[in-house]
Amino acid sequence: MENKLISDELHDECGVFGIYDQESHDVARLTYYALYALQHRGQESAGIAVNDDGTILYHKDMGLVSEVFNDVIMNHLKGKMAIGHVRYSTTGASMRENAQPMVIKYRNGQMALAHNGNLVNAVELRQKLEEDGAIFQTTNDSEVILNLLSRHRISSLNIEETIKKMIEEVRGSYALVILTPKRLIGVRDPLGIRPLCIGKLDNSYVLASETCALDAVGAEFVRDVEPGEIVLIDEDGITSVQTKVPGKSRLCIFEFVYIARPDSFIDGASVHVARMEAGRILAKEHPVDADVVVGVPDGGVNAALGYSIESGIPYGQGLLKNRYIGRTFIQPEQHQREIGVRIKFNAIKDTIYNKRIVLVDDSLVRGTTTRHIVQMLKNAGAKEVHMRITSPPYKFPCYFGIDISSKKQLVASSHSIEEIRELIGADSLGYLSLEGLLKTPLNSKCGFCTACFDGNYPMEVPEEGNKFAIGGER
Repeated sequence: MENKLISDELHDECGVFGIYDQESHDVARLTYYALYALQHRGQESAGIAVNDDGTILYHKDMGLVSEVFNDVIMNHLKGKMAIGHVRYSTTGASMRENAQPMVIKYRNGQMALAHNGNLVNAVELRQKLEEDGAIFQTTNDSEVILNLLSRHRISSLNIEETIKKMIEEVRGSYALVILTPKRLIGVRDPLGIRPLCIGKLDNSYVLASETCALDAVGAEFVRDVEPGEIVLIDEDGITSVQTKVPGKSRLCIFEFVYIARPDSFIDGASVHVARMEAGRILAKEHPVDADVVVGVPDGGVNAALGYSIESGIPYGQGLLKNRYIGRTFIQPEQHQREIGVRIKFNAIKDTIYNKRIVLVDDSLVRGTTTRHIVQMLKNAGAKEVHMRITSPPYKFPCYFGIDISSKKQLVASSHSIEEIRELIGADSLGYLSLEGLLKTPLNSKCGFCTACFDGNYPMEVPEEGNKFAIGGER
């Protein structure tokens, strides 16, 4: 992971979308537009599957949405319902076989699945299935879910019972969209760690990881899928089955810090407002005498505006981001990685020169990219650079969809704040407190997973060395 172009960035799970058409919409093209809106959630591969009167047609490949699909492919994908997926693998190998949606044949025909999340017991489930004769074609845990669904369908009265049995066996995070011969189905894990919402387009229903995908296709937001809820959509409309949940939900707080698009709403809270609030609270917790507030694009911009408003220090665009860098690519040499940072970011000298800068970013993971940006600003003439982070120190690995596999990758797990300040070359360093962060999702209707900050995991997790034993999906 350190060899990637922007080695200090977090990489998040995936984006999913589904539509059941009751009108005459081109479901594949609508899914294509929705995946464009969700591209920030995964840039390694993309795929769309459509149900054409019980037959599932699909196309998926490595690359961005615009690279994977063209008019010839889209014209071939005709049907009444569709699901789509954009992927960033945290553990499964980056190859076409692991791209989604995944399609299998089962008792009632064909089934397609797109999955956002990570299972923490995928290793033992996979081993058990293999001992019972299952053959796996990929290295991701989504295929484990498909195997469980196909097996349980044999002994179940209906698909609802099948999914309930699967939920009882798997542990981890997941937002699923599933195509069966007659239905589009959405499933959210019992803790609601990964987001999923429902929208309506005319008389058709859609499912999506974020509301920005609903906006992209002109759908109206209906509600969020509840933790542990199974949503079934067919020609008769939408029905819901609520499974047992353990209590307070635990949505990943990083949806508001970094993952989600700022124009999305998740579980009742605006991502944009949450990031503005983070900046406001950060200004109160870590004030500084400075001339201009600068946000690191894209994650730090909204928070920098909040910091500016609260502190009274003017906001300025001090960093320009190259919008044409898509997928992360390998740069094995340190000097090449430094060049990579300069390709992605550049300082706007008129804003920076001879100024005391408050530099705001969403997180500080390994410290490498942050160090290069601080040095870039000083090379552009900044007198001082005061680093402000809109989340607490990131100290613990994530097992639910962010690609941090070891404490060794986390600078805050082994360094004090002063040591990190020296490492990145900033004149001061301040992190938002956990208490402050939890205040930022205004009007939220859920609880939050904060394990990456405090080690308080919402369920038993594998030993660190076994986290990626078979390969997960996001």
